[in-house]
Amino acid sequence: MALRIITAEERLAEERGVKAAILGKPGSGKTWLLNTTCPVSTLFIDLEAGDLAVQGWPGSSIRPRTWEECRDIALFLAGPNPALRDEQPYSAAQHARVLQAYGDPTQMDHVRTLFIDSITVAGRLCFQWCRGQPEAFSDRTGKPDVRGAYGLHGREMIAWLTHLQHARGRNVVFVGILDERLDDFNRKTFSLQIEGSKTSLELPGIVDEVLTLAEIKDQADRPFRALVCQTMNPWGYPAKDRSGRLDLLEPPDLARLFAKVTGAPVPSAAALPPAAPPATDTAS
Repeated sequence: MALRIITAEERLAEERGVKAAILGKPGSGKTWLLNTTCPVSTLFIDLEAGDLAVQGWPGSSIRPRTWEECRDIALFLAGPNPALRDEQPYSAAQHARVLQAYGDPTQMDHVRTLFIDSITVAGRLCFQWCRGQPEAFSDRTGKPDVRGAYGLHGREMIAWLTHLQHARGRNVVFVGILDERLDDFNRKTFSLQIEGSKTSLELPGIVDEVLTLAEIKDQADRPFRALVCQTMNPWGYPAKDRSGRLDLLEPPDLARLFAKVTGAPVPSAAALPPAAPPATDTAS
């Protein structure tokens, strides 16, 4: 088979989507961000059954309840991986099985954004499934092996995230709970709240954007919500901008964010007030 070389013109003409992880504390308004997407072209993958905040949003949603459903939905929406063996979850053979169950994939051609709420709950479903697999039991004693379950969990979650990342023409938004802790020196540290550590460590390398939805105070000590978008930020929030097009703080508007990252015309939005520097934590 001849080597397929993609020219710069072809690459630049390809339809590209933004892959983003949006983290925030409970109640910060992460799910509400769905209201800032186009309801006609957005599919809400509701893992938390927590859609009260967006009950007026007129778009479509699905509610997977098991890890097997999560994997099949990813395969249906992102297509098969031709490098995998037939028995592997995201192979062409498994894709054919999913098509028999879900129907013609062209019914989803209008979907341009997948809003997945939340990766934290996906991790729980995955770990529950992993605990029942042979790898989660000792070969010698037959008793549960927690290390084996966590190892399988990490591989399953990374495979799922990576497969969704390859849905090239679609925006994929993973919503997650931000965990805040104090270290031994009484300094705040932040991380994704999820079973195990592998997913939290590797997620920033999979997605294009890591954004923290946070309450920031302006110079008059008035709070406002914003997306923290740059790694070097004074609050220590998890953030990364692979596009290089985002400011330190961006309005909590996904349609505007997608346009800015991809270089499309950016809808106008109210300017954010200047942020006040955070108070310095004192080591105990």
